[in-house]
Amino acid sequence: MDGKVEQVIWFEHLRRGDVTKVGGKNASLGEMIQDLSQKGIAVPTGFATTADAYWRYVDTNGIRERIAALIANWQQGKASLAEVGTSTRKLFLHGEWPDDLANSIRTAYAMLSQRVGHDDIAVAVRSSATAEDLPDASFAGQQETFLNIRGERALMDACRRCYASLFTDRAISYRQTKGFDHMKVALSIGIQQMVRSDLGGSGVMFSIDTETGFDKVVLINAAWGLGENVVQGTVDPDEYQVFKPFLKDASLHPIIAMKRGAKAQKMIYGSESEPTRNVPTSKLERAAFVLDDDSILKLARWAALIEQHYGCPMDMEWARDGETGCLFIVQARPETVQSNRLQGTFKSYTIKRKGRRLVKGLAIGEAVVSGRVCLIETAKDIDQFVDGSVLVTATTDPDWMPIMKRAAAIVTDHGGRTSHAAIVSRELGLPAVVGTADATVVLHAGQEVTVSCAEGDEGLVYEGSADCDVETLDVGSLPATKTQIMLNLANPGAAFRWWRLPSDGVGLARMEFVISNAIRIHPMALIHYDGLKDEATKNEIAALTQGYGDKQAYFVDNLARGLARIAAAVHPRPVIVRMSDFKTNEYAGLLGGKEFEPEEQNPMLGFRGASRYYSPRYSEGFALECRAIRKLRNELGFKNVIVMIPFCRSVAEAEKVLQVMARNGLERGIDELKIYVMCEIPSNVILAGEFARFFDGFSIGSNDLTQLTLGVDRDAGELAELFDEQDPAVKWMISRVIAEAKKADAKIGICGQAPSDYPDFAGFLVECGIDSISVSPDSFVGVKRKVAEAEQRKDAPTQTRQLA
Repeated sequence: MDGKVEQVIWFEHLRRGDVTKVGGKNASLGEMIQDLSQKGIAVPTGFATTADAYWRYVDTNGIRERIAALIANWQQGKASLAEVGTSTRKLFLHGEWPDDLANSIRTAYAMLSQRVGHDDIAVAVRSSATAEDLPDASFAGQQETFLNIRGERALMDACRRCYASLFTDRAISYRQTKGFDHMKVALSIGIQQMVRSDLGGSGVMFSIDTETGFDKVVLINAAWGLGENVVQGTVDPDEYQVFKPFLKDASLHPIIAMKRGAKAQKMIYGSESEPTRNVPTSKLERAAFVLDDDSILKLARWAALIEQHYGCPMDMEWARDGETGCLFIVQARPETVQSNRLQGTFKSYTIKRKGRRLVKGLAIGEAVVSGRVCLIETAKDIDQFVDGSVLVTATTDPDWMPIMKRAAAIVTDHGGRTSHAAIVSRELGLPAVVGTADATVVLHAGQEVTVSCAEGDEGLVYEGSADCDVETLDVGSLPATKTQIMLNLANPGAAFRWWRLPSDGVGLARMEFVISNAIRIHPMALIHYDGLKDEATKNEIAALTQGYGDKQAYFVDNLARGLARIAAAVHPRPVIVRMSDFKTNEYAGLLGGKEFEPEEQNPMLGFRGASRYYSPRYSEGFALECRAIRKLRNELGFKNVIVMIPFCRSVAEAEKVLQVMARNGLERGIDELKIYVMCEIPSNVILAGEFARFFDGFSIGSNDLTQLTLGVDRDAGELAELFDEQDPAVKWMISRVIAEAKKADAKIGICGQAPSDYPDFAGFLVECGIDSISVSPDSFVGVKRKVAEAEQRKDAPTQTRQLA
């Protein structure tokens, strides 16, 4: 056989322009083998039947007119979708192969076996419709794939079933919705050498963030065994994120997120009658990551190369052979949701009042929706679905398509970001929470709930109907400003939501948020784990740090990666990371914290900020924070990170802290490191010139500075009216420190809440000559405009004089 045969063409003779001949999947496989194999990307060999072969099968069996008539009956309301689908599929399943086509497939299969060096090799038999994988349609899971097919008889049967799958109920419905003519879509069959991923692992990856469209990351999902479980969403996979811009630097390891999935089962080879089957994974497999760092980075580099070659974001499937350890790309297609999203505008959802949290999982999309639960346990009950409800089920597959598009939101027990439920929800523009583990147990039919995907990468389902504000942000028409407008970000899971904002960086990234949410353990409890007295706490820490021989590395890795996601969202613009600023009562709330924290009457003015970093009580914990920053900057590559010291009471304390940092590998001025200080204590203002000798810049914390200037606890209800960040005394403090910073040639910004809450306050800051204003993301647009107006007013007199 060779590429000139019209009914069968080897992958290496195909190009992506051959979609009309062999469909999107097979054309893409040929493209990669021809152009990307020389760049090191491995694609299993194989061949494809052509669209002409499909029509040859149809016409040999005399079923073209019968198919058209059946479809017309459905379109005219004379028959149900299920009736038409079943009848059409039978026409294919009961058909006979034309002798020449059957011989072509058998001969090519024999040659493929000969190439590999084994008789009757196992192959994957994949459907590739001539209208699929187009920029505006994903056809996710519309046609069938059959794995571990061995021998001529089994191959011919699988090919016949591929043809029939062009008319599954979901495929018919999807084509109708997308406006494709059923009688102009043909099906090509890809016969591809199997990768022994049943002994290894497999999964899906995207060259773009699937929820936000952030284009600088590769998202990889991984599970043990064959990949169908990941695609179908019947397993909760591992998830990795890699920052693409650093992949060319071999000295860096820019893996910015690693989340271990439950991976409760895996699909392996079965028998001749049942080629694949699912079996439970071992405890060791569930506790381990499927991919090591080198494999993650290799796949990410492949994803970047494939995206570069195709010139658009890509959706890929990969597999690792358990016998050889080799990685392969088995499919690649254009990503069809985020890449088509309208640029320049996006919606911001803010929940003001919400009920009790019921379940949580992975957030798909960024919207918030309230509605009544419709609990459907199996596909045979989908006719019970109530339009406009929140669909709750264990998992979905393409059979669920007809009701998914009628849902307000979707919640599943199982699945990752690349599962069927996730892919279809994105395409339909529906919020979904997948991989909750227990939604079908906790939620009940008819219950009023709110599905929130607007609070980061964690999706939440709340009891009742929440009070939610929706704002459409138009960032395309924002004016330019001399004053830098930056963002206050704390949650790494939400950082990518804001990548489209034209910010000048992150003015405040709170380290303590990452510690309390992603780590949850007091650093000293990890350092002195063996000496902990509370056995229950030890057991909980052991569970969280599973897989880490060195428990301190758990802290360093998770802190570095959490901060990396914030740094990635705005790279190469600066990100100011504030070292931990917990109060003692907050530290005590971390696992193991009570054994290391003193009790204080007034933690707000107690053992916090800089004073902890050189104290014997916490210096070992601070050393771990420094290790995490070193990893973040030197190993992950985020040199755009600036370190900031909070609550530094005196110049002598500033000197002590810098010495401790230097001993821990963070020396100001070395390796481009800049160190800032929070200006939140009157002493920082009074001695600003002295502090400027030790720091590269200041960031005004207007909340604490207001408290300490006015002597008012911001949380004291009786004194609420006295807490005013626009009080003349506070404004004097701010104007004074800005002037002193300018005199010392140090950078000065503000990261307090005042500019977000009071946009007019921004005008005052511009008048003072501040370098940057850092605000909450939902305030960015308003503050940016206010600053532009203030700058125009400030420059107006100068312009008038020049004209005169």
